[in-house]
Amino acid sequence: MPLTSVVPSAIKSHSGSTVAIKLERFCRLSSDDRSAIDHVCRNVRVVDARRDLISEGSRPQFVHLLLDGWATRYKVLPDGKRQIVSIFLPGDFCDVNVFILKHMDHSIGALTRLKVAVITPEEMRELTANRPRITQALWWHELVTMAIQREWTLNVGQRTAYERIAHLLIELYLRLEAVGRASDGTCDFPLTQTDLGDATGLTPVHVNRTLQELRRDKLIALERKRLRILDLPRLKDLAMFNPNYLHLDGEGSHLDANG
Repeated sequence: MPLTSVVPSAIKSHSGSTVAIKLERFCRLSSDDRSAIDHVCRNVRVVDARRDLISEGSRPQFVHLLLDGWATRYKVLPDGKRQIVSIFLPGDFCDVNVFILKHMDHSIGALTRLKVAVITPEEMRELTANRPRITQALWWHELVTMAIQREWTLNVGQRTAYERIAHLLIELYLRLEAVGRASDGTCDFPLTQTDLGDATGLTPVHVNRTLQELRRDKLIALERKRLRILDLPRLKDLAMFNPNYLHLDGEGSHLDANG
């Protein structure tokens, strides 16, 4: 799919702000750092919903930075069963160093229509070589990505269906809130019941039943691809949700920008 040109002002509003907000939770950035982020976001690819950004077996040539929309990392068995192992939200890198692989061992697919910055390996090397604060923030980003993966493994392995769904809803809401895409308990929620099942190891029927329970317990409202969490403290308690793995408390905010 060809790259789509985006004017600089649009890039700033749709990419730099979201990406910088996320990275600055891990480390303060200078104005030059933010300009450098905008620069590597200048080439944008648009991907239609429910299409692959890159498929398993393909040779990765770029680093993909999600500017807008929702995407997923997934694996498919020979019999067609799919497991969603990650969900990407605006501001997320789809693997910072993926270009070192010869072939993809998983697929990245669009859940919604995506705008994705396409960054060359040379641009990433230059960015990390010349911008130590960005490099530090990217390290932090990757550590949080791994922490989320560990929590997902715990979620599928040890929590009940009710707890699994509740935990995932809270995580996605907090991650969106952290980049200014959610507030007052409300956010976009384009996942289907099949998507939720593939992310939590449940059948769509079980997901439907669990969502109905959460509604009956007056914990959530979910309609027209919008999620509203009605009682976040109670939902956290029932899901045994500890937000420490998301590292959203500005651990690197004491670090000054480099210039």
